[in-house]
Amino acid sequence: MTNGFRFSIFGRQLREILAAVICLATVSLIEIADAEFGVGGYYKNFSTLFNSPVPESPMSGVVVNRLRLNLSYMPTDTLSFAFAYDFTPRVQDPLLFSQSPFAVGVAASRYRVADFDSLIYPSSEDPMGSVGIYHNLDRASLQFSTDFADFSAGRDAIAWGSARVVNPTDVVAPYTYDQLDTEDRVGVDAIRMRIPIGVMGEVDAGYIAGADFDFNKSAAFLRTQLNAAETDFSILLLEFQKDLLIGLDVARGIGGAGFWLETAYVLVEPFDAEPDTSENYLRTSVGLDYSFGGETYAFIEYHFNGAGAREPENYLTNLEQPAYTRGSVYLLGTHYLAPGFTRQITPLIGFGGQLLLNLSDVSAWVAPQVSYNIAEDIHLSIGGLMSLGKRPEDEELTELQSEFGSYPNLFFSSFRVYF
Repeated sequence: MTNGFRFSIFGRQLREILAAVICLATVSLIEIADAEFGVGGYYKNFSTLFNSPVPESPMSGVVVNRLRLNLSYMPTDTLSFAFAYDFTPRVQDPLLFSQSPFAVGVAASRYRVADFDSLIYPSSEDPMGSVGIYHNLDRASLQFSTDFADFSAGRDAIAWGSARVVNPTDVVAPYTYDQLDTEDRVGVDAIRMRIPIGVMGEVDAGYIAGADFDFNKSAAFLRTQLNAAETDFSILLLEFQKDLLIGLDVARGIGGAGFWLETAYVLVEPFDAEPDTSENYLRTSVGLDYSFGGETYAFIEYHFNGAGAREPENYLTNLEQPAYTRGSVYLLGTHYLAPGFTRQITPLIGFGGQLLLNLSDVSAWVAPQVSYNIAEDIHLSIGGLMSLGKRPEDEELTELQSEFGSYPNLFFSSFRVYF
């Protein structure tokens, strides 16, 4: 029996199980009247200006409006349902609808069995203008609790890691450093089981489905978490798209500071008859943070990217490696330093900044931000991502002189209203 046929049968069985679970839950929702129903969400506006790294290029602008509706329904203490839908009109240069101004990005929703076309307007037959309207069914999940374990099925967020800037173990749906809206993780389709162990420990296992339940586009994981000697330990085994990730996450307090070590070693296609070990790679983040009197918070993190290139002239050719095509790696170099801080100037005004420094080519991304809490659920902020480093010498960007010098300068304002 071939692998394709075997996983096709498994996919049909899994779909039947999901359908049965949804039907049972639907009956429960109808029959039980004494239930908790919640409605919430937010409206966000991000207005962004950026320039190309190519000299004398004009500024470009992007206006993104995002309306999100969150629904929750809990008919009993052991059963709940969550739903979230995003409606996102965008106004920008037509070219930006087909390509990003940044060198490397991460696919946002590759782990979904099926999805509708995210673009509502214009239709696929019409040419793209300066306006695009998108939508996204980002959550649709059932949660069921028993004395033994907690179960969930459907579209939900899955993320791991204690690092502040780059999470080596978070490869399912990570955010890149330039992402402005990181409040809600992108939902993925999964079945998950969590078994509590002791006071603070658990065993977490699940299957994350790719398109049409194709095993080569899916992932499966087993994660354990425990606390010993005032230290949190987490060990992760994740099989994703034929690669195997072995991860370790350690977090604890040292004096008044917090310490974390998050590392992941990825074996590329280890189950092949003749695996190519030269493509295996290690990623590690280690750091400290500290709160000064409750008003100032600071951290510093070092990140090692074993998948990256050591010389800028090899950055673009290295993007063909599995770490970039399916491992969610987006940094191009090898050694990074990332300090950052936030300062609460007044109860309503905050200021902060981060720096991501490529130690190999001495380029950096500086990210300052000022926020103002207009009212309890209304927030305003302005900031930027300013690139420092050698700019490309050619307009076609066929070879880079530095990593962050090849990125645009970006300035933004955000307005957020929660309800």
